[in-house]
Amino acid sequence: MQLLFDFFPVIAFFIAYKLTDIYVATAVIIVAVLLQTGVQWVRHRKVSSMALISAALVLVFGGLTLAIHDEMFIKWKVTVVNWLFATGFLLSHFIGDRPFVQRMLEANVALQRPLWLKLSWMWIAFFAIVGAVNLYITYNFSTDVWAAFKLYGLIGLTLLFVLLQGAWLASKMPADSSKQGST
Repeated sequence: MQLLFDFFPVIAFFIAYKLTDIYVATAVIIVAVLLQTGVQWVRHRKVSSMALISAALVLVFGGLTLAIHDEMFIKWKVTVVNWLFATGFLLSHFIGDRPFVQRMLEANVALQRPLWLKLSWMWIAFFAIVGAVNLYITYNFSTDVWAAFKLYGLIGLTLLFVLLQGAWLASKMPADSSKQGST
Protein backbone atom coordinates (compact mmCIF):
# COMPACT_ATOMS: atom_id res chain seq x y z
CA MET A 1 0.00 0.00 0.00
CA GLN A 2 2.91 2.38 0.78
CA LEU A 3 4.34 1.83 -2.71
CA LEU A 4 1.00 2.84 -4.26
CA PHE A 5 1.00 5.96 -2.06
CA ASP A 6 4.58 6.77 -3.10
CA PHE A 7 3.76 6.48 -6.80
CA PHE A 8 0.33 8.16 -6.57
CA PRO A 9 1.46 11.46 -8.19
CA VAL A 10 3.11 9.63 -11.12
CA ILE A 11 0.02 7.47 -11.67
CA ALA A 12 -2.25 10.53 -11.47
CA PHE A 13 0.02 12.34 -13.95
CA PHE A 14 -0.10 9.43 -16.40
CA ILE A 15 -3.89 9.08 -16.23
CA ALA A 16 -4.37 12.83 -16.72
CA TYR A 17 -1.90 12.81 -19.60
CA LYS A 18 -3.73 9.96 -21.35
CA LEU A 19 -7.09 11.71 -20.90
CA THR A 20 -5.95 15.25 -21.76
CA ASP A 21 -2.46 16.63 -22.41
CA ILE A 22 0.92 17.26 -20.78
CA TYR A 23 -0.14 20.61 -19.33
CA VAL A 24 -3.25 19.34 -17.55
CA ALA A 25 -1.20 16.34 -16.39
CA THR A 26 1.42 18.73 -15.02
CA ALA A 27 -1.24 20.60 -13.04
CA VAL A 28 -2.54 17.24 -11.78
CA ILE A 29 0.90 16.11 -10.58
CA ILE A 30 1.36 19.41 -8.74
CA VAL A 31 -1.95 18.93 -6.92
CA ALA A 32 -1.19 15.24 -6.29
CA VAL A 33 2.23 16.03 -4.78
CA LEU A 34 0.74 18.71 -2.53
CA LEU A 35 -1.97 16.26 -1.45
CA GLN A 36 0.59 13.48 -0.86
CA THR A 37 2.80 15.81 1.20
CA GLY A 38 -0.20 16.99 3.22
CA VAL A 39 -1.32 13.43 3.95
CA GLN A 40 2.21 12.48 4.99
CA TRP A 41 2.33 15.46 7.34
CA VAL A 42 -1.07 14.71 8.89
CA ARG A 43 -0.27 11.01 9.39
CA HIS A 44 3.29 11.33 10.70
CA ARG A 45 3.78 14.99 11.64
CA LYS A 46 6.83 14.98 9.38
CA VAL A 47 7.70 14.66 5.70
CA SER A 48 10.87 12.91 4.55
CA SER A 49 13.66 14.98 3.02
CA MET A 50 13.42 13.00 -0.23
CA ALA A 51 9.67 13.66 -0.45
CA LEU A 52 10.16 17.38 0.23
CA ILE A 53 12.89 17.70 -2.40
CA SER A 54 10.78 15.86 -4.96
CA ALA A 55 7.71 17.97 -4.13
CA ALA A 56 9.66 21.22 -4.35
CA LEU A 57 11.04 20.24 -7.75
CA VAL A 58 7.59 19.25 -9.01
CA LEU A 59 6.34 22.69 -7.96
CA VAL A 60 9.27 24.51 -9.59
CA PHE A 61 9.53 22.49 -12.82
CA GLY A 62 5.78 21.96 -13.09
CA GLY A 63 5.19 25.65 -12.47
CA LEU A 64 7.71 26.57 -15.17
CA THR A 65 6.09 24.08 -17.56
CA LEU A 66 2.71 25.73 -17.05
CA ALA A 67 3.95 29.34 -16.97
CA ILE A 68 6.19 29.10 -20.04
CA HIS A 69 4.10 26.40 -21.73
CA ASP A 70 7.17 24.25 -22.40
CA GLU A 71 6.98 20.54 -21.57
CA MET A 72 10.77 20.19 -21.36
CA PHE A 73 10.75 21.51 -17.79
CA ILE A 74 8.53 18.74 -16.43
CA LYS A 75 10.51 16.18 -18.42
CA TRP A 76 13.80 17.43 -16.96
CA LYS A 77 12.40 17.22 -13.41
CA VAL A 78 12.90 13.44 -13.36
CA THR A 79 16.58 13.83 -14.18
CA VAL A 80 17.16 16.68 -11.74
CA VAL A 81 15.50 14.76 -8.87
CA ASN A 82 17.52 11.62 -9.54
CA TRP A 83 20.80 13.48 -9.96
CA LEU A 84 20.18 15.45 -6.76
CA PHE A 85 19.55 12.19 -4.91
CA ALA A 86 22.75 10.70 -6.38
CA THR A 87 24.64 13.81 -5.27
CA GLY A 88 23.10 13.69 -1.80
CA PHE A 89 23.98 10.02 -1.36
CA LEU A 90 27.52 10.74 -2.57
CA LEU A 91 27.96 13.72 -0.25
CA SER A 92 26.80 11.60 2.69
CA HIS A 93 30.06 9.66 2.31
CA PHE A 94 31.88 12.84 3.34
CA ILE A 95 29.37 14.57 5.62
CA GLY A 96 28.45 12.87 8.87
CA ASP A 97 29.61 9.54 10.14
CA ARG A 98 27.44 7.25 7.98
CA PRO A 99 26.24 7.14 4.39
CA PHE A 100 22.63 8.20 3.92
CA VAL A 101 21.48 4.69 3.00
CA GLN A 102 22.83 3.41 6.32
CA ARG A 103 20.91 6.09 8.19
CA MET A 104 17.74 4.98 6.40
CA LEU A 105 18.13 1.22 6.83
CA GLU A 106 20.34 0.51 9.84
CA ALA A 107 17.40 -0.02 12.22
CA ASN A 108 16.48 -3.10 10.17
CA VAL A 109 19.75 -4.16 8.55
CA ALA A 110 23.12 -4.97 10.14
CA LEU A 111 26.12 -4.51 7.84
CA GLN A 112 29.79 -3.70 8.15
CA ARG A 113 30.86 -0.22 6.96
CA PRO A 114 32.39 -1.45 3.66
CA LEU A 115 29.06 -3.08 2.75
CA TRP A 116 27.13 0.08 3.63
CA LEU A 117 29.45 1.99 1.29
CA LYS A 118 28.90 -0.56 -1.50
CA LEU A 119 25.15 -0.29 -1.03
CA SER A 120 25.41 3.48 -1.13
CA TRP A 121 27.40 3.32 -4.39
CA MET A 122 24.65 1.10 -5.83
CA TRP A 123 22.06 3.78 -5.02
CA ILE A 124 24.29 6.53 -6.42
CA ALA A 125 24.71 4.58 -9.67
CA PHE A 126 20.99 3.81 -9.86
CA PHE A 127 19.98 7.46 -9.46
CA ALA A 128 22.62 8.64 -11.94
CA ILE A 129 21.65 6.06 -14.57
CA VAL A 130 17.91 6.66 -14.22
CA GLY A 131 18.51 10.40 -14.66
CA ALA A 132 20.57 9.78 -17.80
CA VAL A 133 18.03 7.34 -19.24
CA ASN A 134 15.29 9.91 -18.69
CA LEU A 135 17.27 12.48 -20.71
CA TYR A 136 17.88 9.97 -23.48
CA ILE A 137 14.15 9.22 -23.73
CA THR A 138 13.24 12.91 -23.42
CA TYR A 139 15.38 13.91 -26.42
CA ASN A 140 14.98 10.83 -28.61
CA PHE A 141 11.34 9.80 -28.26
CA SER A 142 7.87 11.32 -28.28
CA THR A 143 6.13 12.71 -25.22
CA ASP A 144 3.86 9.63 -25.28
CA VAL A 145 6.91 7.34 -24.94
CA TRP A 146 8.37 9.58 -22.24
CA ALA A 147 5.09 9.53 -20.25
CA ALA A 148 4.95 5.72 -20.50
CA PHE A 149 8.58 5.53 -19.36
CA LYS A 150 7.79 7.85 -16.44
CA LEU A 151 5.10 5.44 -15.25
CA TYR A 152 6.10 1.94 -16.33
CA GLY A 153 9.83 2.38 -16.81
CA LEU A 154 10.61 4.27 -13.62
CA ILE A 155 8.37 2.10 -11.44
CA GLY A 156 9.69 -1.06 -13.10
CA LEU A 157 13.33 -0.02 -12.79
CA THR A 158 12.82 1.00 -9.16
CA LEU A 159 11.09 -2.28 -8.26
CA LEU A 160 13.77 -4.29 -10.04
CA PHE A 161 16.53 -2.37 -8.27
CA VAL A 162 14.87 -2.82 -4.86
CA LEU A 163 14.42 -6.56 -5.47
CA LEU A 164 18.03 -6.96 -6.55
CA GLN A 165 19.16 -4.87 -3.58
CA GLY A 166 17.07 -7.08 -1.28
CA ALA A 167 18.67 -10.23 -2.67
CA TRP A 168 22.14 -8.68 -2.31
CA LEU A 169 21.39 -7.59 1.26
CA ALA A 170 20.06 -11.05 2.15
CA SER A 171 23.31 -12.62 0.90
CA LYS A 172 25.35 -10.22 3.08
CA MET A 173 23.40 -10.55 6.31
CA PRO A 174 25.25 -12.17 9.18
CA ALA A 175 24.13 -15.64 10.28
CA ASP A 176 22.76 -14.16 13.52
CA SER A 177 20.67 -11.35 12.02
CA SER A 178 18.56 -10.93 15.16
CA LYS A 179 21.00 -8.21 16.27
CA GLN A 180 19.76 -4.77 15.21
CA GLY A 181 21.87 -1.83 14.05
CA SER A 182 25.31 -1.62 12.49
CA THR A 183 28.27 -3.72 13.52
